[in-house]
Amino acid sequence: MKSLVVFYSYDGNTKFIAKTIAQTVGADLLQLKPVGEKRWWGPLKYLFGGRQATLKLTPELEPFKPNPQDYDLIFIGTPVWAWNYTPAINSFLTNTKLTNKKIALFCSCGGQPEKTLDKMTERLAGNKILGTIIFKEPLKYNQEEQSNRAEQWALSMIKA
Repeated sequence: MKSLVVFYSYDGNTKFIAKTIAQTVGADLLQLKPVGEKRWWGPLKYLFGGRQATLKLTPELEPFKPNPQDYDLIFIGTPVWAWNYTPAINSFLTNTKLTNKKIALFCSCGGQPEKTLDKMTERLAGNKILGTIIFKEPLKYNQEEQSNRAEQWALSMIKA
């Protein structure tokens, strides 16, 4: 089964999980990068990210390869911003019409993910969602344990 891990990462937490999944199942990686993205720190990061997520913005993404249509199983990962998936993921879902795909969803967050993965599941109607998982700040809290969870989950998604 040909697998792809699509993700956006601002602080590196989602990237850490995405790389772990890709290495575990032999998947290709596709990191989404908004054109001209500005980096914010401290409280401005939350204000900037939360505003964009709440307004459901769809920033232009840098061109990417590989083509998600060429894959059987797609893992999609996002940080949680204002209880939503990120604008970069919103752009990907808006511009990449995924149907009849097997999809596994993951997120990383510092607080409460609320219904982030439920919202992504709704957005991906017409696909088979194999499973979801939440990681709490994996770079901050026990990287080895978080990595093991990601590996076990990824393997279970391959078997699903």
